[in-house]
Amino acid sequence: MNKTTPATVPAAKAPAPLKSAPSRPEPRPERSTGSRVGELVQRQGVLAVLLTVILIASFVYPSFAGLDNARGVTVQASFLAIVALGMTLVIITGGIDLSVGSVFALGGVLAAWASQWGFLTALLVPLVVCGAIGLVNGLLIARAGMAPFIVTLAALLAARGMLLAFTDEGATTYLVPKDSAFAELGQGSVWGFGHPIFIALALFGAGGLLLQRTSFGQTLFAVGGSSDAATLMGLPVARTKILVYTLSGLLAGLAGALNAARLSSGVTIVGVGMELDAISAVVIGGTLLIGGAGSISGTLWGVLLLAVIQNLINQIGSLNSSYQSVVSGGFLIVVVVAQRYLARSRRTT
Repeated sequence: MNKTTPATVPAAKAPAPLKSAPSRPEPRPERSTGSRVGELVQRQGVLAVLLTVILIASFVYPSFAGLDNARGVTVQASFLAIVALGMTLVIITGGIDLSVGSVFALGGVLAAWASQWGFLTALLVPLVVCGAIGLVNGLLIARAGMAPFIVTLAALLAARGMLLAFTDEGATTYLVPKDSAFAELGQGSVWGFGHPIFIALALFGAGGLLLQRTSFGQTLFAVGGSSDAATLMGLPVARTKILVYTLSGLLAGLAGALNAARLSSGVTIVGVGMELDAISAVVIGGTLLIGGAGSISGTLWGVLLLAVIQNLINQIGSLNSSYQSVVSGGFLIVVVVAQRYLARSRRTT
């Protein structure tokens, strides 16, 4: 029998692999309209309130809208603004500085005392001493792990004690020499607006650039958002906290020196409660007390709102200055409640 060879069946070719379509990045989820509106209200809501108060006050009291009144309001607000600038940086990191009022007063007395040796000495002495107080605060908070509230409260008492010891319990008042360059720094003006106003605006401009355009500013937000997470990311958490408390002391000392130059003396009773005004201005301006969010411009509007309220109370005449605390406290409560509501609404959207 003839053997038949089995027919070979050609192997089926494997199908060519399909070319995968290029992966497209998933679109970022768009923020809801409510979230965007909430963020805008938190950042610029105080500006809308400020403009509304100014508009109403200008109609009710014609003298309120005068240029002379505007010059007086802004120059008085400039000292608090410089202090609140440093407070903004501290609160963004999740801290607080209760010592700025006493440091402000100490800086003014030291500047008036040192002004007899010239312009540079009058500026350097308060900056060095007040900056050193801020540095100690930062070291104790960042390196020793102590609570900012306790550390800065102790610094408040220490700075006020140094002030009283230096002035013999307030019996000695140091005067700034008349017609000196240092006196001109506080009393001089450009286009009728005092030098402290332009110094404050320059510092706020630099602070805005520092916060929004530098890695240091982004580190402040990261530290305030979560200190542990910032440490895991390799960010210099301790160094950042030391720097912000040092800056807070420096700015408070500078504001005190400018105030002494304007008053031509180192007044010992100034600065009482100033730390609370600075915190109020920062929080009213939209900076969260828990840290991680805030803006320099919001603090400026918050300072101006408090100054306008004080001036408006003076315009009324029948009310004393204690009503400013009532109104400021009311604004503060409303802002804190609004911040909690907005933060909760953004988490749910």
